[in-house]
Amino acid sequence: MLRIFLILCLSVSSNAVFAEEDVWLLIDTKARKIEVKKGDQTIETLSAIAIGRGGAGLKNHRGDNITPFGSYKIGWVGEKSSFRRFFGLTYPSVEDAEKAWHKGVIDKPTYDRILTAHQYNQIPPQNTPLGGQIGIHGLGSANPKIHEVFDWTHGCIALTNPQIDHLSQLVETGTVVKIK
Repeated sequence: MLRIFLILCLSVSSNAVFAEEDVWLLIDTKARKIEVKKGDQTIETLSAIAIGRGGAGLKNHRGDNITPFGSYKIGWVGEKSSFRRFFGLTYPSVEDAEKAWHKGVIDKPTYDRILTAHQYNQIPPQNTPLGGQIGIHGLGSANPKIHEVFDWTHGCIALTNPQIDHLSQLVETGTVVKIK
């Protein structure tokens, strides 16, 4: 009985390191900031972010350097990224896939693979004509001065290394990320 109690205590205490369930991120690409939200309340703001060299909007294809607008989740966390940490987003979303399919950018089997991944809470295929590997990351060993001067990513959202380290304490896999 005591053993079961200790296991339950360890299970509960190990959950304490995870981000709160109702925390989500609002990325404002015009204001160049990330608002960490709890419900409707902003609990923190991370400023001076960088986005894709092609700006933000509707991604048309792999390599367009556009940061996509939309609603995603953090699908995976790369702790050993060359950008210090990488929070991979569940891009492309079902909405991204629907728009691309209707425009003829992707075929029906690709659309179905993206849809199925989302239905089963899996990471959608990252190798479609829409691109992939969109996320939030730090600078790694990149020059912080470049980060201050212009948007430099291939479609990701970039933070400084101290900012990405701090953000890693607030979010986890499954955290909702809305990009506008």
